[in-house]
Amino acid sequence: MADILQHRLHALATDKNKDAVVGIKRGIERETLRINHDGSLALTPHPASLGSALTHPWITTDFSESLLEFITPASDKIETTLAQLADIHRYTVKQLGEEGLWPASMPCFIDQDTTIPLAQYGSSNVGRMKTLYRKGLHNRYGSMMQAISGVHYNFSLPQSFWLLYQQQLGDQSPLQDFISEQYLALIRNYKRHAWLIVYLFGASPAMCKSFLAGRSSRYPFQQLGKGTLYMPYATSLRMSDLGYTNSAQSSLSITYNSLPEYIAGLHNAVSQPSAEYQDIGVKKNDEYQQLNGNVLQIENEFYSTIRPKRTTESGERPTCALAKRGVEYIEVRALDVNPFSPIGITAEQMRFLDVFLLYCLLQDSPTLSDEQQMVTEQNLRRVVTDGRRINLELIHDGNNRLMLDWAEQIFADMMPIANWLDAAYQGTAYQAALKQYYLCLLDPAQTFSGKLLNQLLSSQQDNGHFMLAKAGQYRTALLKEDYQFYTAADFSAAAIDSVQQQQQIEAADTLSFDQYITEYFAEVPACS
Repeated sequence: MADILQHRLHALATDKNKDAVVGIKRGIERETLRINHDGSLALTPHPASLGSALTHPWITTDFSESLLEFITPASDKIETTLAQLADIHRYTVKQLGEEGLWPASMPCFIDQDTTIPLAQYGSSNVGRMKTLYRKGLHNRYGSMMQAISGVHYNFSLPQSFWLLYQQQLGDQSPLQDFISEQYLALIRNYKRHAWLIVYLFGASPAMCKSFLAGRSSRYPFQQLGKGTLYMPYATSLRMSDLGYTNSAQSSLSITYNSLPEYIAGLHNAVSQPSAEYQDIGVKKNDEYQQLNGNVLQIENEFYSTIRPKRTTESGERPTCALAKRGVEYIEVRALDVNPFSPIGITAEQMRFLDVFLLYCLLQDSPTLSDEQQMVTEQNLRRVVTDGRRINLELIHDGNNRLMLDWAEQIFADMMPIANWLDAAYQGTAYQAALKQYYLCLLDPAQTFSGKLLNQLLSSQQDNGHFMLAKAGQYRTALLKEDYQFYTAADFSAAAIDSVQQQQQIEAADTLSFDQYITEYFAEVPACS
């Protein structure tokens, strides 16, 4: 274990201090496509019984009317978060009739890009802006790329931890400044080691060939069954540049060495005109085509495997919220939907992520130059396409290093952190989770991607047929089980309240849509 990590952990894990970490808050955002009984994309509108996608606290949509997003409130208990997420799934399935939920990251069968319906949020200015942003994404990248689903893990440490940790490091700055600085340090180390998350939890080595829709690809895909494309050592095609994520944004210089630097880089991308996107036009025949012709329409268009976050107020830009109030939590975005879980993620994954994120926080975190950040992205791409290849090498400190050798070292350094968390939470679940995923280093077939691809190949079954069967199993199980945290009445009330809130927002609008867009972009984040 590195000396700095060992020293910091030793002070935190004493009997007097160990409980300061209790109170970690977590939230889940899980995306999932609505599907028909045959596994094709459901093109029906967002069900009215689910309430307003604009204002519902737990059930909304992402890019498309067909792409649901389930959101749990921040909670300091893993069991509570999972119970909430399961109940959201359970209620939704009960409202969908014959439709189901797709249990994978790569999309189901989609006939063509143009059939994917944009998400609708009503007639208010904020609702129209959300739909227009999605129209811009369609015009820039195509809709197929936006039909990919993921799981986001929101993570924050309690005030008691930050007070102790600041004292331990001898830092004299205002507490919020210290917290923001430390979350950025965590993010830099996460960027260095995100390949491990993709190796363990990547679950999309195969996909329906309709995703390519006749487009060529540089990847050497192999074919399975009637309509499945796969790569034998791939972990997460979702994280590859099959989408727009890496290729369209690779030239952006957005770094994480300080909060002002991050905000300035992101704001520059939102403000900088793009010749390519200006050619699309902001308006054609007086109809909006996108929010603007800049490199990014808004901050959310920037794809990253992790983001520093601050809850925004109504109409507030994310960069402005960060500049005013600092980092509140982080959002881990490198997670595929776990197809072996009916709700897309498990308690064991969450515990592993807790340990991993604390490992990223507590070890030394030097600044990352643009060139060094490109190396981290290169390592990630190698694991995305070839993560289970024997003797795969990554770049570590300027030299080639066996991926599994590097992973072994990380696991060894994480075990004392798991011991500390188990002592604080009075159990053994963190050590058990670490031991469970350590088996994936000994045998790549134990990873999610390895398990999935082995099942497909051994049965010679199309990925789509496998996922459709899983969707049916999960739907049946969810319908049979009772609510664990919420009640049916809670969901009915939330749906009614959300519709009323949307109506109030629409009634309160006083600006024209053009004025609203102008004023939204008028505020500039203060980042010296």
